[in-house]
Amino acid sequence: MTRRTLVRSTLLAAGWASSGHLLSACSNSADYATTPLSNMENIGALLAEDRNGIRLPPGFSSKVIAQSGQPVIAGDPFLWGASPDGGACFAQQDGSWIYVCNNELGGNAGGVSAIHFDRTGAPQSAYPILTGTSRNCAGGKLPYGRWLSCEETPTGQVYECDPTGKKPAIVRPLLGVFRHEAAAYDLENHHIYLTEDRPDGKLYRFVPGNFRPDGYADLSSGHLEVAEIVDVVTGAAVWHRLPDPEAHKEETRFQVAEATSFAGGEGIEYHEGKVYFTTKISNQVHVYDTQKQRFSVLYDKKEHDPAILSGVDNIHLNSHGDIFVAEDGGDMQVVVITKGGNIKPLLEIPSHRASEITGPAFSPDLKHFYFSSQRGASGSVFDGTTYQITGPFFISS
Repeated sequence: MTRRTLVRSTLLAAGWASSGHLLSACSNSADYATTPLSNMENIGALLAEDRNGIRLPPGFSSKVIAQSGQPVIAGDPFLWGASPDGGACFAQQDGSWIYVCNNELGGNAGGVSAIHFDRTGAPQSAYPILTGTSRNCAGGKLPYGRWLSCEETPTGQVYECDPTGKKPAIVRPLLGVFRHEAAAYDLENHHIYLTEDRPDGKLYRFVPGNFRPDGYADLSSGHLEVAEIVDVVTGAAVWHRLPDPEAHKEETRFQVAEATSFAGGEGIEYHEGKVYFTTKISNQVHVYDTQKQRFSVLYDKKEHDPAILSGVDNIHLNSHGDIFVAEDGGDMQVVVITKGGNIKPLLEIPSHRASEITGPAFSPDLKHFYFSSQRGASGSVFDGTTYQITGPFFISS
């Protein structure tokens, strides 16, 4: 089966339950007449593996962009980082863009690598933008053109990185010290939401105390909060201020007894007033409505038999509101939950069963889609491969 319609949404997280509908979580009043329309509803079934071992719908093609331990640009001394993880694209003024990619290695061998593409999508240069950190998993984009790279260690922190590599990375301790996974910036309220990759992980929110001259949050001032779902029927939530976000005396997830646990927090992104995030242990995609301050579950694997989507991990939303979920295990797919409520595989790498898919991101021109197979066909962190997919992701309005 290559297509399945979501007919219900349930609130089934950490012991709380209710009912709802996918469209209520995905719909919005935005007018897309001036932007390209998503073509995800129209993509066909996956074809046989291409020369790179990837199954794609008709009209799509793949290209290997980088491989761990090898130069991205021939003759360049910089070697692409091992264990590629979370990633994002950053538009540049000349129409080019930069794809940044975390490296999930321990022992201070992690960091962030970057590739600068020209406006046609051809790699022009590659370089590191963060080194000397550990287990950099996913992260999040800041609206002023910076990347938040998150460490998944007991003493993990978040680093603000310059995609161009011209300015040194800045550690942001006010975003908390815990097993970070990913971060999402709320463009309306200027909060930052953060997931925690633990079976009893929490969902955190940074509230700035000051703002930058451009109006965005100043990450050097503010406080950290943790979510509590107070009504299991409606999903209504409140936020508690953490007394010790840097965990000097007690780990953050234990500091507020009332805080709700989310089983293995993973990818998180903000889109039009809602925060979308995944939990790998419960195999769910959650939604937090920032205006109504309510949680719901958009997708729950156990509600689907057979389930096209499993092993939920990294997440990315396109400008239309389609949700691209990367699988850690499962069928090694990127699966789309369309704005219209359908679940459709976008791609699959059948021969990489010992790996996971990471770093989904669109180029600013919406013509290219990037992702990595973190451990490649061999299952080794030194066999990571980063790909570029090209195809009819959008249609003219």
